[in-house]
Parts: sequence; C-alpha cells; structure tokens
Amino acid sequence: MTAEEKDYKVPFSDYAEDSFVEKRSKFTGRLWRVETAEEAVSKIREMRETYWDATHHCYAYILREGNLMRYSDDGEPQGTAGMPMLDVLRHAGLVNVCCVVTRYFGGILLGTGGLVRAYTKGAQLAVAAAGIQQMSRFATLLIACPYNLYGAVQQILPAQDCTIEDVDYGADVTLTVIQPVGRLDALNAALAEATAGTVYAEQMEVTFRGRRVQ
Repeated sequence: MTAEEKDYKVPFSDYAEDSFVEKRSKFTGRLWRVETAEEAVSKIREMRETYWDATHHCYAYILREGNLMRYSDDGEPQGTAGMPMLDVLRHAGLVNVCCVVTRYFGGILLGTGGLVRAYTKGAQLAVAAAGIQQMSRFATLLIACPYNLYGAVQQILPAQDCTIEDVDYGADVTLTVIQPVGRLDALNAALAEATAGTVYAEQMEVTFRGRRVQ
C-alpha cells in the first residue's frame, strides 16, 4: 500500500478554538483543517491581522502531501512554543492541520518550562475542541438485481460492511453502495451464493471518507 492509499487523520471540525489564563497571560488555541501551505499561511496571517495587539502568534502546521511540517516560536524563547505545538499535532496523528496559539502577555514571566506547558496546553485544547476524524478508502459499488432478489441482497449487505446510499427502481433494482476497500471479493461471493450467481457488485470509484474517532 502506498502512502497515498493509507488511512490518515484530520480535524473533525473545519475550525475550533479554546482559551485559558496562566499567570494573567491569556492563551487562545485555534485550529483549522487545511489542504495546502498557502491556506495554512493565510490562517496565520489572518490571526496576526485580526489580533494585532497580541504579544505572540505561535503556530504549527502539518500537511499530508509531502509530509510537510512547519512551526514558529514567534519571538518566544526558542523551542518553547512552535515545537511543543507540533508535537501535540504529531502525537494526535493529525495531518492537513494548522494550529495557532495566541498569547496576550499578563506581566508575569512563565519561564521556559511554563511556556512549554502553556503552548502545549493551548494546542491540546484546540485539538480537543475540533475533534479527530479518520479518513479511510471506501469503494462506491453498483448492484443491479431483479425485484424478486432485492430482499436477499438487502440482507447480505450489513454483514459485508455495506451502506446503501441510493436505490433506483427501474427495470431492475439498482443499489448504490459504499463499502471499505478490500471487501469486494467477499461481497460478491456472498451475493453469488444467495442469488445463484446472478447478482454481482461492480466497483465504480474509490474515495476517502471520514468517520469521527475522537
């Protein structure tokens, strides 16, 4: 299986945020689902322009294409913000994600360890607010069957991990079905047994689909 065919995880929500206060400094973690570096950079720029009076806008983003990772401490001591945030995203297994933690300085220094904990927490809260979905490959299948075999076909589908997306009642009944990739042979074997070899599923396309896992 190639890298392009493997399951991967992305934020469940397109956007999420959460905030907390640590020794009078306010930290707000914001997280987006993005597809390109340009989109990630645009979100970072938007935060800097919208919250221009904030002390820091530290960020991290990961893209599936090219396994691209970028981060910035944005003026905080080196290694105290961007890398801890990137570690949170990597630990969650996320790609196509951009996280910005904005800090309004409250007048009390947090120290190196305190900053690492604060920016880690900001990213963790943003991830928790967004949720996580796993993207897996699913095949779209067409199954045409006579009306007298429709009931038998319907009974087989749940056990074969199939979900009916559409039914067309024409000369025959034609079902559009979604199934995880790799199960087609088992489905066709079950259909053949139940219909005396008269009904089979035909694969039309394969696409990634998401389901929430966290």
